[in-house]
Amino acid sequence: MIDKISLPPSGCKNDYLSLAPYWWPDPNKPDGLPYIRRDGETNPEHYNTDRARFECLCDAISCLTIQHFISGNVIPANHAGRLLRCWFLESSTKMNPHLQYAQYIPGKCEGRGLGLIDTMNLCHILDSVTHLPFNAFWTQNDLKDLKKWVESYLEWFLESDHGRKESQEFNNHGTWYDVQVACFAIFCEQEKIARAHIEKHVFPRISTQIEPDGRQSHELARTLSMSYCTFNLTGFSILSRLARKLEIDLWNWKTPDGRGILPAIKWMLPFYLGSKKWNWPQINEFSPSKATFFLSLASEDTGDEEVIETVSKLAEHPWNKISAWGTGVREFHNYATKDK
Repeated sequence: MIDKISLPPSGCKNDYLSLAPYWWPDPNKPDGLPYIRRDGETNPEHYNTDRARFECLCDAISCLTIQHFISGNVIPANHAGRLLRCWFLESSTKMNPHLQYAQYIPGKCEGRGLGLIDTMNLCHILDSVTHLPFNAFWTQNDLKDLKKWVESYLEWFLESDHGRKESQEFNNHGTWYDVQVACFAIFCEQEKIARAHIEKHVFPRISTQIEPDGRQSHELARTLSMSYCTFNLTGFSILSRLARKLEIDLWNWKTPDGRGILPAIKWMLPFYLGSKKWNWPQINEFSPSKATFFLSLASEDTGDEEVIETVSKLAEHPWNKISAWGTGVREFHNYATKDK
């Protein structure tokens, strides 16, 4: 977190800093400023910011938690505790609970509301924590302190100008804002906030993002349309899993004209299986196995036969659908221990 190549405008190493991924130096300007947008093309400078480090942290926590769950070995759990304490709790190294300088654009802005999507994988970390045993490196007090950190972050998420702007986004950014609010609130045992947010924002989000036939028009307009349709449905599927804790059924909810999460998922199935040709922009190659995670959530929660069949065909390896959310863990355990 504090091992930065460049400092945020605050001058504080503990403040998160990232570059908007699809913005590049203007080749027609001597200094390249202001940067210009090239949708779907990631500027390599993006990987030299906190976004890349945070994604590595999320991957590490999830993998270490799963490794402990499968093997029973305490060493991965101990290391996960060290990483959590370093990023979120220890005063000299922890991230301050805000994203004021997320996705800055040189020559245009010091940060923006769209940057709040940077911490979407924090949801996976928080779910991993619920499976992490207490040990010398991760205590009950550490968990309490993490909940305080997340509570502060949630408050900033809801009340800051960046947060208010992101809540009004009409595509996957709005979806993932909702995912994070619901996840953070549930983790902090503030279920009233999660319920109120779902009722106020998620039902309208489904109504405006998904067409009656299941297509996602906002995502189909992108240069990585299949990637973004999948990404958006991943967010909706995690929301649906979270909503079950509140006894809200998002999976099967539909508008009177048929707009809903499950219809949107089923619209995508023939494209994942290759029985229909994808006729929208996709400038980079897309592997349908990337859809396996959210399809696994949908198959477990809905029991829909078409979804279950598609998952079985797409899962090239159990790792494709494994996560600390529970899906695929037992299957991978069986795979890893067979003939041993």
